[in-house]
Amino acid sequence: MQAHPDGRYTVAIGAADIGTGTWTALAQVAADALGVDVDQVELHIGDTNYPRASEAAASSGITSWGAAICEAADQLRDALANQHGGQIPPEGLKVTAEMPDNPYLKQYSMHSFGAQFAEVRVNEFTGEIRVPRQLGVFAVGRIVNPKTARSQLLGGMTWGLSMALHEHGVLDPRFGTTITQDLATYHVASNADVGNIEVHWLDEYDPYVNPMGTKGIGEIGMVSAAAAIANAVHHATGVRVRDLPITLDKLLPENRPATP
Repeated sequence: MQAHPDGRYTVAIGAADIGTGTWTALAQVAADALGVDVDQVELHIGDTNYPRASEAAASSGITSWGAAICEAADQLRDALANQHGGQIPPEGLKVTAEMPDNPYLKQYSMHSFGAQFAEVRVNEFTGEIRVPRQLGVFAVGRIVNPKTARSQLLGGMTWGLSMALHEHGVLDPRFGTTITQDLATYHVASNADVGNIEVHWLDEYDPYVNPMGTKGIGEIGMVSAAAAIANAVHHATGVRVRDLPITLDKLLPENRPATP
């Protein structure tokens, strides 16, 4: 992180934006940590020449990258106050920081939480399943950017719908290789498969997870979506399917419970 005499700040970290809004969110985190406007922050990511960062996976991106940025902001403030009298020198001031250790990891739970609900309609003759409505309510710490957060959670719920009804990896029993290797044979949910999806979250303040109070939202949107849909199918048909995806053959009359 570098402070410039004209009031601008440069933040460089070897993070990656895989379409989740990292460019926007990290700039917001940096601006918040520095106490400046977002347009004063120039963010650089996506280059291995920048300081090393964790991968964009396991819902850890903003949590780890943002913590490192907050640590750099703290070090920059200390350097300005203790070494430069609060004034940015003409050549600027640069610091490099790593993600700090969290002293509360063994003391508190750091998890994200969510609950999902689904409405399904099952054709009584063909067994075709439609999901007109999904609802997800989440507790995922402080939300940095509501627009990109909603998109991630909505995408996760769509992913869960796809897992519940469509996606099927078929293995060759002789060699253990996956036969369904392309989108012609491995179906994923498309726009026509997705009904109305509502996403809500609780305003949550957790001072122990990291300096921003954020938690991971990359996967929590998908967790429990398939289970909610399977439970709704059971409620509609009486058939308890425990092997995803829930295909038409699993709802045939011979699989249904006997009528008393």
